[in-house]
Amino acid sequence: MGDAGGRTLRRRRRGADPAAIAFDAISAGGDVVIVDTAGRLHTQTNLMDELAKVRRVIAGRLDGAPHETLLVLDATTGQNGLQQARLFTEAAGVTGVALTKLDGSAKGGIAIAIAWQLELPVKLIGVGEGIDDLRPFDPLDFARALVAD
Repeated sequence: MGDAGGRTLRRRRRGADPAAIAFDAISAGGDVVIVDTAGRLHTQTNLMDELAKVRRVIAGRLDGAPHETLLVLDATTGQNGLQQARLFTEAAGVTGVALTKLDGSAKGGIAIAIAWQLELPVKLIGVGEGIDDLRPFDPLDFARALVAD
């Protein structure tokens, strides 16, 4: 646990139960709790089951929670991204997408299929690796970039 400019960071040793960490973080209070469950593949059943458990624990600990569940997708993912989004939504109740790596040659066209077929909005885009490189999604800018040479 540490303080990051008035914010508290809680973590446990490697291999600790993510649902228990989420439970502790919510129990500690605060206006915002961010649970990062990075590094999961939709093909790893045990990790997908663990995600579902995290969601159940959060929902049981705080009424109306989780308030937002974002799936972070690499813009270079391609059509496999649709299946990823589908399975993550089933396990974790995804409410939106953050599309990263749009600063390279990737156009991120998979976002259209995800928005259309799964009715999941793109909420954020990543155009670099810095904190200021995560931006709100602008559909007009995205469409222009998608069809540009």
